[in-house]
Amino acid sequence: MNRLILQKEVQLFLEKHLNESPAKMALKKSPFEGISSSELATQLDGKQRTRIKIPLWAATPGVYFPAKLNLEQCSSEKTALFKSSLIQEGTNLIDATSGFGVDSFYFSTRAKQVTSCELNPDLAQISSYNAKILSATNISVVAANGVDYILNCSEEHFDYIYLDPSRRVQNKKVFLLEECEPNLVALQSDFFERSDVIISKLAPLLDISSALSMLVHVKDVYVVSLQNDCKELIFIQEKGYECEPVIHAVRLFREQQQVVSFTYAEERAALVDYSVPLSYLYEPDVSLTKAGAFKTIASRFGVKKLHKSTHLYTSDQKIPDFPGKVFMIKKVESFTEFKKKKSPLIADIIAKNFPLKTEEIKKKFKIKDAGDTFIFFTTVLNDQLIVIHTQRILE
Repeated sequence: MNRLILQKEVQLFLEKHLNESPAKMALKKSPFEGISSSELATQLDGKQRTRIKIPLWAATPGVYFPAKLNLEQCSSEKTALFKSSLIQEGTNLIDATSGFGVDSFYFSTRAKQVTSCELNPDLAQISSYNAKILSATNISVVAANGVDYILNCSEEHFDYIYLDPSRRVQNKKVFLLEECEPNLVALQSDFFERSDVIISKLAPLLDISSALSMLVHVKDVYVVSLQNDCKELIFIQEKGYECEPVIHAVRLFREQQQVVSFTYAEERAALVDYSVPLSYLYEPDVSLTKAGAFKTIASRFGVKKLHKSTHLYTSDQKIPDFPGKVFMIKKVESFTEFKKKKSPLIADIIAKNFPLKTEEIKKKFKIKDAGDTFIFFTTVLNDQLIVIHTQRILE
């Protein structure tokens, strides 16, 4: 951490050049003694990246930014804020893998005390400095291996242990939960000797059922999406809990939040009606499809499914507050009829449970993208291939 960067004239320089390219700045000679052009470029890149992802950091004067990789790996402000809502106020939490410290900061807004562990001493120094700048006086940053710190604190008991296992080990991407570092599967019994609750942020690509088979005492699983992009899987393990876990599909969009909660037993028992496309078409948010709430969606919102394996829904009347995209159906035709047409189309194409992929359809039929017109290529009852012409209804 180069503290010369915190000088007023350097900060004013960065603000003046806020919209410039960091790559170009890195190639220019630095106007400041003791500060390299690459260091200036890193700070500029950080300011630009955080404007949307963690705007509080971007808007706070004097915040120091780490390397690009650390910013790419940290939580967004909205997902970190949601995670903080999962803990009780006035509690004691340890963040075993704090990184840039975004999650630690938002936990500190509810917890009485947060111990934030970061193995990289430079990043720990940056995180500690920023905590002070952000007035988070109840965060104690420790430059240490978080797992070692927890296991060696035999006298201390934490209300919560939080960790975000790295999916990159020895510069290689790993996909299995037991391959991540730290290895939660191997450590969970040791962690339960230091805390009654383990909260883990896991990769959105992780298979939920597989993780449930390896983790004990799982009480809740939160599938969190932001603007229809699945961002995080949050597993909460509570010591002694033996009932079926509750799955929560969490949809964060604009400034709103929708949560659909269910168990897999409820999903299996849910009754579903099937139908041809009616007046409205519904594409559920990715949090619901990742959570596996395919039948739950139909039963909770009173919509009908197009096909057992087609995760699109329909209704005669518009369903308010459906957790996903809503379309008005303009026309339905068979794929055979569609293929006979020669005139070019301008529309956004969506393929669901269809033999051809979206890009294949666009190329084969020379379809150009459009703004509010959407054409669905899908399979309905009796395995019939159809084309549904729709118009998006904005929320």
